[in-house]
This record gives sequence, C-alpha cells and structure tokens, in this order.
Amino acid sequence: MEKSSEIHHGRHCIFVLKVHLVFLPKYRRNVFTPRVLDYLQNIMISVCNDFDAKLEEFNGESDHCHLLISYPPKVSISKLVNSLKGVSSRMIRKQSFPEVATKIWGNHFWSPSYYAGSCGGVTISQIRKYIENQNRPKNPSLK
Repeated sequence: MEKSSEIHHGRHCIFVLKVHLVFLPKYRRNVFTPRVLDYLQNIMISVCNDFDAKLEEFNGESDHCHLLISYPPKVSISKLVNSLKGVSSRMIRKQSFPEVATKIWGNHFWSPSYYAGSCGGVTISQIRKYIENQNRPKNPSLK
C-alpha cells in the first residue's frame, strides 16, 4: 500500500480514519443559508477539536449539511455525532437566526437520524488485493 501523508500516529497506533456525516434539520426544513452554514461550520470545527478530530470539509444545501471528519481511534462516532448535533443545536438557537426560528420550533434543531459512512483513500478491492498478495510464510519442511 502507498504511504499517505494523511497517516496519523498515536502512542500505540498508526491510523487514517475518516467519516462522511450528513445531518438534516428537524422536518427537513429549508433553514440553511450561507450565514447559518458559516456559523455551523465554526461550531463543528470547535467540537471536532475537542475530540482531537479535524473537520476536513463542510458544506450543505438548504435542507441538509455534509461533514468530512478525520478522527482518532479513541473516538466513538456516535458520541462525536451526539456532541456535534447537541452543541450546534444549542448554539444555533442561542444565536437566534430568524431564518431558523420561523421554521424550527420546540427543543430540537436536528432530525434524530443521520448518515455516517466510512471512507478512505483506497477502494475495498485495492485493500483486498494488497492483503491477498502478502508474502505468506511456507510450512517448514518436516524432516
């Protein structure tokens, strides 16, 4: 396998872990404007930093947003998602964006569901081929 500059080193491990997340606002309302997305991006960066993770990409449309995050093995995706959604929900409500306040009500900003997909630099077939081509030791000859 090719050595990547994205490889991270922990105390006892070497890793490249990335996840693609998609979040939807409650009722899939059209609440994301450029201003709201910019504000959310800054919150997501801050939360990722708290987890020793990095927000690699962030963007969205009016009714959903995408995040590409690299993270260390000690991080549970479900805990990261819970924190990203919880903190951003509190902060976005505190900021009082009119485009959000008129379309989302109650105590929840995000839909309870989300998409999480693992992703990396190579395809499954490339990894499979690399593993198949390992130099497996031969059985020692019996004398």
